[in-house]
Amino acid sequence: MESRSVAQAGVQWISLAHCSLHLLGSRDSPASASCVAGITGPEEREQQEPHPAAMSAEVETSEGVDESEKKNSGALEKENQMRMADLSELLKEGTKEAHDRAENTQFVKDFLKGNIKKELFKLATTALYFTYSALEEEMERNKDHPAFAPLYFPMELHRKEALTKDMEYFFGENWEEQVQCPKAAQKYVERIHYIGQNEPELLVAHAYTRYMGDLSGGQVLKKVAQRALKLPSTGEGTQFYLFENVDNAQQFKQLYRARMNALDLNMKTKERIVEEANKAFEYNMQIFNELDQAGSTLARETLEDGFPVHDGKGDMRKCPFYAAEQDKGALEGSSCPFRTAMAVLRKPSLQFILAAGVALAAGLLAWYYM
Repeated sequence: MESRSVAQAGVQWISLAHCSLHLLGSRDSPASASCVAGITGPEEREQQEPHPAAMSAEVETSEGVDESEKKNSGALEKENQMRMADLSELLKEGTKEAHDRAENTQFVKDFLKGNIKKELFKLATTALYFTYSALEEEMERNKDHPAFAPLYFPMELHRKEALTKDMEYFFGENWEEQVQCPKAAQKYVERIHYIGQNEPELLVAHAYTRYMGDLSGGQVLKKVAQRALKLPSTGEGTQFYLFENVDNAQQFKQLYRARMNALDLNMKTKERIVEEANKAFEYNMQIFNELDQAGSTLARETLEDGFPVHDGKGDMRKCPFYAAEQDKGALEGSSCPFRTAMAVLRKPSLQFILAAGVALAAGLLAWYYM
């Protein structure tokens, strides 16, 4: 049920606002016009016989009524066209396919099911840290640009500070010395910097893709992560999903949407923004795919080694294998004895010899005790 709510969350904020716009426009619709005119019911029509003069007048004015209906229809059509030209509507329709593909990447599906390892979640948090650092740096650079200034909400939206807390929780105080930007995230970071410095009018595409999605499904993802990884309910490790300065996410998204639609942009620029938003989804999918590959590697190492990779708990120095990995040279060639034994025992030929040896030993013991 939670996964379904997250899958719908990315578009939910647009559909609600769309409904409210439709209702506002309905007051000029033919149905509401007929209600205002006060069309009589069946009983009244039976009691009121039409006067011949009225009939002739009706015939004479039918053309005028048709003309009025055409004008009303034209006004409604124009209103619909204007609504569809809103940037939020264009983004909703123009990124629908990319949005669906992103939701169906293996990493996202596994995350929503709670199938995620702590090491993988740490990698995802690292990618988010570098992505938001770049995005918010360029937003700060362009906070006065007319094509972005109305969407500058540092107190409400910025995530770098929250992600810094998460990184410190997962990696410790010296976390900056331990991490580097993943390859897929680096491509995304470079694109964001290019846009911010060369085409700032397209920056809204990246802000829209990231922040609206975070506000839509963040609380559900937070609960999934806390449950799957046994993270503290007090928020350590999931600060990214907490928007302390947004009291009502739905109302804020409506405000953000209205600000987007009020930007003074021509249609060509809006189309470029939609194109850039699709690129943003592609960059995010590349990050998801990279995380999925990392997850597969972790799973493969677990199966091959016969025990899970070190999860960061306990004293790593107590295991010669991990000590060798951390201190190449001094312990070069060292390995965990249990790891080596398991690797040897997996060979079919040795398994046969071992089985034969066990059978021989059992036979000798049986003969001895006869």
